[in-house]
Amino acid sequence: MSESLSEPIPSITLPPCRNPDLEAHWLRTTLQTWLDQEFIPETINQEIAQRATQVYLRQRLEGENDLGGLVIALVTELEQFDFSRSFYSSFAIANAVSDLLLQSLGIDTCCGGG
Repeated sequence: MSESLSEPIPSITLPPCRNPDLEAHWLRTTLQTWLDQEFIPETINQEIAQRATQVYLRQRLEGENDLGGLVIALVTELEQFDFSRSFYSSFAIANAVSDLLLQSLGIDTCCGGG
């Protein structure tokens, strides 16, 4: 039996941020590795990973633990970033961060699996 398309997607709450420096280091390095592997390694990827990590960490330190809220904050704030030297956009980066976080929690990001 398939689920109805009108069913809301359940929200995902991240564990509280207990070690901000470690969490920021993990995200920055993991995101940059993903960016470098997805297309080609570029200098701009380091800048993108750094900026996305800054936004993410500030949101977490302000108490944002809802993954959807984090994605919206990333998209909104990364719109100010100059992506002209990159293949990526604010949406692509926010989605990548979301996928990386879900994978770190052991949640399958392929095909809507959970």
